[in-house]
Formats: sequence, structure tokens, C-alpha cells
Amino acid sequence: MKYVDTKVVFREVPDEITLAVNISGCPVGCKGCHSKYLAGDIGEPLDESSLNALIEANPGISCVSLMGGDADPSFVAVLCRSVKTLHPELKTCWYSGRGLEQAGEVLPWLDFIKVGPYDEQAGPLDSPTTNQRFYRVNNEELEDWTSKFLKKLF
Repeated sequence: MKYVDTKVVFREVPDEITLAVNISGCPVGCKGCHSKYLAGDIGEPLDESSLNALIEANPGISCVSLMGGDADPSFVAVLCRSVKTLHPELKTCWYSGRGLEQAGEVLPWLDFIKVGPYDEQAGPLDSPTTNQRFYRVNNEELEDWTSKFLKKLF
């Protein structure tokens, strides 16, 4: 698995300061994808050691989100387990372009998960017609938090 870049973000996981790790090699191929460059086999190797170094280089974060990794959910589980073991104070999130059926072995290590391919007609998470779902995970029980992304007019 490889990652292309990281960013500290504030919108991808509600109420969290999140280190978003953009993973390449996406096999989903969504029409209208805003990150098409992540489909290629590009970037630096991502393993438990390099992820830990990225975390330690970003003090003040409260969450780590793996943005992609759909080609190898088993390794996403390994990485999330590593975060939970080395940094139990941090929450974990996985942004996946697949459905929940791909998340089985990852769920025990997650606090949040976004699932579903991007659909141009349905729009992104902040669209009232989105097909994607964002869940808070609590002991593998899912609470739909998708509505937290809707733009508030007032």
C-alpha cells in the first residue's frame, strides 16, 4: 500500500482534528472523482512504521483517517489496529468507495467509516441526495452521521 500525501483536515470527520492520509491504488474508478490521481500506483510505502511517523509529526490531531485502501481492506485493518495500539487516544476513520460488506474486518478498529462510491448525480456527503453514508462506529454498531455533513442555511 502507498500514500501520496497527508493533510490535517477539519471537515472529513465531524468534531475531530483529523490527519487524512491519501492512499493510492484506488480500484473503484468513480465517474467524476475529485482525486483521480489516487487511482495510480504512486506515492511512498505506507506501513505501520511510516503511519506512526506521520502521526508523530502531527501533534494535536484527534483522529487518523485512511482515505482509500479499497484494494486491500485487510491491510487497512492492520493499520487501524496499529493506531489503536500505539495511540489509544486517537480515533480512527476509513473513507472507502465500497460498501459496508468490504469493512467487516476493519470495523473492530474504527470509530468512523464513510462508505459508498461517488455518484455524480447523487452528489457528495454534503448533498441531501448523496448515496454515500458516514457512520459513527461503536462496538461495531453503526450510527448514521451522514446528516452532519449537510450544509446549514442558517
